[in-house]
Amino acid sequence: MALSRSDTILKYIVEYFIKHAEPVGSQTLIDEYHLPYSSATIRNEMVALEKSELIEKTHTSSGRAPSAQGYRYYCEHLRDKSVDEDLKFSLQNILAAKIQSIEEVLKSSCEILSQMTSLVSVVMGPDEKEERLANIQLVPIGPNTITAVFVTDKGYVENKTFLLEKGIDASEIVSCVTLLNDRLKGTPIFQLVEKIKALKPILNDYIVSHDLVYQALLETFVRFASDRLSLYGREELFKNPEFKNDAEKLQRMFHLLNDSTLIKEVEGNLKGDSSIPVVKIGDVSGNPDVSAITAKVKLGSEGETSITLLGPTRMDYDKALSALEYLTEKLNEYFAKFDDKGGKDGGDA
Repeated sequence: MALSRSDTILKYIVEYFIKHAEPVGSQTLIDEYHLPYSSATIRNEMVALEKSELIEKTHTSSGRAPSAQGYRYYCEHLRDKSVDEDLKFSLQNILAAKIQSIEEVLKSSCEILSQMTSLVSVVMGPDEKEERLANIQLVPIGPNTITAVFVTDKGYVENKTFLLEKGIDASEIVSCVTLLNDRLKGTPIFQLVEKIKALKPILNDYIVSHDLVYQALLETFVRFASDRLSLYGREELFKNPEFKNDAEKLQRMFHLLNDSTLIKEVEGNLKGDSSIPVVKIGDVSGNPDVSAITAKVKLGSEGETSITLLGPTRMDYDKALSALEYLTEKLNEYFAKFDDKGGKDGGDA
């Protein structure tokens, strides 16, 4: 369906501003996109678009820039919905691997997503109230070094490496872990810290110098119980002129990225009822220069998670939305293969 003249002009105003990060005038639109309209006609359309609050005049030039309402209209009606072929190819390679954990698939996918969109991608960890400890495993690293690996029933993995003090026998550690598996397996994640504290006197019966092991386990369980999220593509922010050239905007963005509570709030407010992305244009956690796009991913029988893209309000919404739509569609198909009927084992896919 062909766009109206007004929609065509608005589409190009949005795309010019996304590309160049500067307002655009009528003659520039004609030169850039070879429009078959006169400069006067385009100016008249701009006046109408401004009255409709879809574009706005900036203080720095006579050109126009999209408003938040204009970006929203563009997302809903004007974008091309084309998916980058490099993204398709890269994601196909990731999902073609035979043996991967849920975390590995999400990590690799989000790294590609950030590279392709120049945005930060965020994966939220499972809800600690719906997640339980599956088991603790020991992996010898060296003569005096052991890594304890903690796995949940949602496929989340945490590890802690520590040195054994002289006088501590490795068999004592094994006995300790056997006890913990017996006592803690199936425990909700948010109860682990309380339970490990209650077990401290019993651990002392297994390991004479038990404080090192106890503290290592306690620190790990604290991390388990905290709000978990993974961020990818922080360095991609520097490719955006808003943050590359404005230290104050960059500082506000990093404050957002370093506050898990704020990010969880953003994700919670945007999470919809389906995998269709939900868009927040500007005013993300009180930051007018940041937009966010969130979509849910179903992890087969392992529940669900969400992926959020964070970046400047001037982000390329067509590329970001198309990429996230494609990614969630393919991930949902991938994880569906390992649902109850697919015989998924533990956290591996």
